[in-house]
Amino acid sequence: MGQQEKVATSLAGTVSEEISASLTAVDAELARRYPGDPGTRQPVHTVYVPGDVFEPGTLRSWGDQALAALDKHAPDAASFAAVLGIPEELAGPVHDRVRAKLSREPVEDLRIDFEDGYGPRPDAEEDEAAARAARLVSEAYANGTAAPYMGIRMKCMEAGVRDRGIRTTDVFLTGLMAAGGLPEGLVLTLPKVTYPEQVTAFVQLLEAFEKAHGLDAGRIGFEIQIETSQSILAADGTAAVARMIDAAQGRATGLHYGTFDYSACVGVSAAYQAGDHPAADHAKAVMQVAAAGTGVRVSDGSTNVLPVGPTAQVHEAWRLHYGLTRRALARAYYQGWDMHPGHLPTRYAAVYTFYREGLEPAAARLAAYVAKAGGDVMDEPATAKALSGYLLRGIDCGALDTAEVARLTGLTRADLDAFASPRRGDLTVTAP
Repeated sequence: MGQQEKVATSLAGTVSEEISASLTAVDAELARRYPGDPGTRQPVHTVYVPGDVFEPGTLRSWGDQALAALDKHAPDAASFAAVLGIPEELAGPVHDRVRAKLSREPVEDLRIDFEDGYGPRPDAEEDEAAARAARLVSEAYANGTAAPYMGIRMKCMEAGVRDRGIRTTDVFLTGLMAAGGLPEGLVLTLPKVTYPEQVTAFVQLLEAFEKAHGLDAGRIGFEIQIETSQSILAADGTAAVARMIDAAQGRATGLHYGTFDYSACVGVSAAYQAGDHPAADHAKAVMQVAAAGTGVRVSDGSTNVLPVGPTAQVHEAWRLHYGLTRRALARAYYQGWDMHPGHLPTRYAAVYTFYREGLEPAAARLAAYVAKAGGDVMDEPATAKALSGYLLRGIDCGALDTAEVARLTGLTRADLDAFASPRRGDLTVTAP
């Protein structure tokens, strides 16, 4: 033992108390605006199906069509890996997991579309389609065939279609309530938002519905679709998307980038409208910063290049989709849109390769952090949070197994959850 140091201070204890009192309002504001990630599963994609096309067998049909595309255009692990450039050592594991996913859970998030994919219809026709959607969603959750997340995209809050969007939302939610209540995986998507006041209006709609049915306040959340330049940069030069999150009053669950509407809005010609255009990168970067810490997730958009036709054409579309998905993942956009069953093989191939190729390095870094073993990288709590989040997302989507992560890290799922969403106080790590 060395010499014990004498500890001396100069400030009275009241100084700390006075400073804390002066920051009480700031502390409360930070907690309200930036609660952190909710810790729930985030789907890797969202599939949009028009309201008149959705059927009880739609999810299974998408999985079967995706498997058929694999059988026809890349019938084994080696050929699939060769098309996409997947490393040889990952070819088998990725291929096997993709096929298993398409058989077990081909769609993680489904949106029944009553907006662009549905278009203007007579009111009676849309009423019936919305009621039918509610019935089918309720039945799917009851019989175990539902995707983890399901819901609708209604028409937007602009004057020309506002009443129709409100009515479709009412018909759909009322149908769910009549069939037994709102499912836990319910998601609503509000498209083409240009002003925060439109978000406020949608909150008003949901509040009225909750009161009408005696639901807890805030029970119904929704996603905000970013498809216009005004949603990124307001007329006064501020980031409107940040104000939209605030206007949602805690109900916003996601920000979804609309590739083609946004590109057209800022004047990008059709041939260059894509998720990797500089205009898209700017919009998504603003969305990402606005959402950081708020608990609102950011989703990339889609590609309109479909993997159809001769094998060479399918392979070209697959490589494009795979590359865009890998690019998005590297930029921390962990979700995107898929518009065709043929996109599912490359969605999951990109996601699974991303997580499997990083499994051992991420696990080793996290294990070293826990053991305080050091190494050639000095990680901090924020990095441990990111490493845990990476492994958890891999587990949730089926890229990784809980057992293999536990073997490599020495951590349980509960430990990973604690690192990914740390609470005040000491973190207790238990043995797996």
